[in-house]
Amino acid sequence: MRYLSKNSGLKQLLILFLIVGYSLQAQTARKYSNEFLNIGVDARAFGMANAVVASSGDVNSGYWNPAGLTKLEDRQLSVMHASYFANIANYDYAAFAMPIDKESAIAFSLIRFAVDDILNTTQLIDEQGQVNFDRISLFSTADYAGTFSYARRLPLDGLSFGVNAKVVRRIIGDFASSWGFGLDAGIQFESENNWQFGVLVRDITTTVNAWSIDEDEFATIQDAVEGQNQELPETTEITIPKLQMGIARKFTHHYDYTLQAELDLNVRFAETNDIISTSSFSVTPALGLEFGYIDTIFIRTGAGNVQSSIELDGSDTTTFQPNIGVGFKYKGIAIDYALTDIGDSSVALYSNVFSVTLDWSIFR
Repeated sequence: MRYLSKNSGLKQLLILFLIVGYSLQAQTARKYSNEFLNIGVDARAFGMANAVVASSGDVNSGYWNPAGLTKLEDRQLSVMHASYFANIANYDYAAFAMPIDKESAIAFSLIRFAVDDILNTTQLIDEQGQVNFDRISLFSTADYAGTFSYARRLPLDGLSFGVNAKVVRRIIGDFASSWGFGLDAGIQFESENNWQFGVLVRDITTTVNAWSIDEDEFATIQDAVEGQNQELPETTEITIPKLQMGIARKFTHHYDYTLQAELDLNVRFAETNDIISTSSFSVTPALGLEFGYIDTIFIRTGAGNVQSSIELDGSDTTTFQPNIGVGFKYKGIAIDYALTDIGDSSVALYSNVFSVTLDWSIFR
């Protein structure tokens, strides 16, 4: 019984720390905020280590670089599912895009990252000090993002720009929730000799999340943990901008064989454990390759998320995240799969990612 009480206390503390961790001091920028929006979308991009900011040119450009939406020739729909942490967390994405005219296009997308059916044991012990399993309930923590994208070609041949307006909704059971709003902006340029360049600034105006905490629910956690005197956290969270730059080129051999190669640099304006890090910014590279045959069968590989890590013995080491993927495209239907962190070469856990993209040309 004493062991059970200790475990329930730890779970109660976990819920409390979860709420506190999602809230910040008022008007304070945070190094890691709304991180679920940095995971990525589309199994094709995952297979290339997310190095697609310069070459992206389909419905998923609404996420990777909205400027790429100008390459659309027809309406497209994309859906994706991935599971993380031994299927504890589910990550889902859906997007729709369409050209408005020859010069512009729009897209809509929705992302959900959630851990469902978490045990709430804050009321496990009743007023008489007895363990009552009937008092256990379930709750979920979920992050949502809805994005509207607009892209347009510029007068300079090969140059396009795009913007994202996004709404972020985050929920922790009945304990706390927030609304956030932000903007992204990107450009792409394709030269006459097939070189492609791309720049994306996420949260270009900073993204502000305003949290609302249920004080009554918060009090149940404080009362359930003996000696706990946690004050309500402040309710404003600010996400600082992030920069992604890429250069890519597509090579064609005998018409049937292609190689798409891209190198990206991901920049955070904060000191992190990225391979290049200063007090003002940090940079990690990503390299992606896609081998194609008759524009139908694709094999992809990539490496990114290069980090400096400290081992248990105190020594420094460099880790990276390798990815592989395959794809099949036929008459407007593309089915893609990616497996990340091959061989456990990074501190991130591996995951299986599946996505399907449908082009309206299939109905012609």
